[in-house]
Amino acid sequence: MVGSGVVHATVNAIFKAGGSDKMSGRAMIDGSSALLVMPLSLIVPLPHGAWIWLAGSVLTHLVYLTCLVRAFSLADMSAVYPVMRGSAPVIAAMASSLLLGDPIPLTIALGIGFVCLGTVLVAARNAPPLHALGWALGTGAAIAAYTVIDARGICSTPFAASYIVWDFMATGIGIGGYFALRRGQDFVEAVRIQWRVGLVAGALSIVSYGLALGAYRLGNVARLAALRETSIVFGLIIAAVFLRERVNRTRALGGGLIAAGAAVLILLG
Repeated sequence: MVGSGVVHATVNAIFKAGGSDKMSGRAMIDGSSALLVMPLSLIVPLPHGAWIWLAGSVLTHLVYLTCLVRAFSLADMSAVYPVMRGSAPVIAAMASSLLLGDPIPLTIALGIGFVCLGTVLVAARNAPPLHALGWALGTGAAIAAYTVIDARGICSTPFAASYIVWDFMATGIGIGGYFALRRGQDFVEAVRIQWRVGLVAGALSIVSYGLALGAYRLGNVARLAALRETSIVFGLIIAAVFLRERVNRTRALGGGLIAAGAAVLILLG
């Protein structure tokens, strides 16, 4: 799950740095993921028992990606990425407890608390504009929703690979295609210039969320969802080093608390 977080932060940094047309960029990333996994759909079984969860996953990913595009269009990655990722585990923990029956013992609650407190500190200094903050919180809520849905979905089918392959295909073809149609000629121009970057980010997305989906099949969803938010720490480092965004002491302290929360979840959860 920590590995998933590292790769996820990298994908989002590529997305943030990939030009002003965020919708075309996202269409390229998700469309590339779908194309890369498509040959596997001829090998793996159909995801019997999980079709309803796949439909729910696509709908919530549509909300997630729409909010993500808007948030990244309005503010720095170092400002909105911690908010969207840090708000998600709290919502996911409550939802997984209520809907999936996952227990939340004190150690897991403590780790999640550290992650959330760190998120607040990261976002508090030089906070993003209110409209960007709203889109970031909407992204976090959508992350929590698809986390619970996909955790249930991948456990509903006999073969984890089936759900992973069809999830990427449905998202890439459905949402990526929708975004591409909305951008029209601008998408064609973006593909001509940036198709290699989109392909790399699409491949990394498969690694990132494929690892996360596999983990959800094996363990406590609340704990694992919070562990994935270690991507905030890596996102801050990438934003400072590669995107040249300013990361002040308060944000660095918040990143340390997030790392401490991850350590609690790994060692005691």
